Amino acid sequence: MNGMNELENYAHEHHVPIIMEEGLQFLLQQIAEKHVKTVLEIGTAIGYSAICMAKLDPAIRIDTLEIDPERYAKAQCNIEKQGLSAQISVYLTDALEFFPTKQYDLIFVDAAKSQYRRYMEHFIKNLAPNGFYFFDNLNFHGFVDDPSLTQNRSTRQMCAKIKRFREWIQNDPGLNTCFYPQIGDGIAVVSVKKGQNMIE
Repeated sequence: MNGMNELENYAHEHHVPIIMEEGLQFLLQQIAEKHVKTVLEIGTAIGYSAICMAKLDPAIRIDTLEIDPERYAKAQCNIEKQGLSAQISVYLTDALEFFPTKQYDLIFVDAAKSQYRRYMEHFIKNLAPNGFYFFDNLNFHGFVDDPSLTQNRSTRQMCAKIKRFREWIQNDPGLNTCFYPQIGDGIAVVSVKKGQNMIE
């Protein structure tokens, strides 16, 4: 993709987390196969994944949320450079303080890992009837399944929350969940079963 190598290099040099290539390709495949036209992205970073999604189809419209002012400004600049400002709207906000009135075919969550369940519940009313959630980093570099790989207490606590979230989405009877631990850094595609308006 034109200009994407520059974004990848910037992310690597400035330690900005972006979705792994394998995970990105799987995301784009899901968007194409399910004819996604409206996207809510939680965690813009520098705009890399939003740009990739928008380039798939000029009819795609994306609302993307970023809490960090520096990354927000960088994302705005990158999106403008790509000529995608008409497709991508970036909001500088805490996701839990964002209250859209529209519905989305896809809600892509790649922000604070310990908040995944809160994000999911917060935006449940904004998920279109045939829409789905896409969660990244559910392995978190292998730490979730093997906490001994890190001695960092906060990382271990976060990974424990990710593990509980994984167990919840796979066992809640109101959800349809496909978990792909072998793709990227661990991905889940989640939809709400028909007739389930609220998550218990």
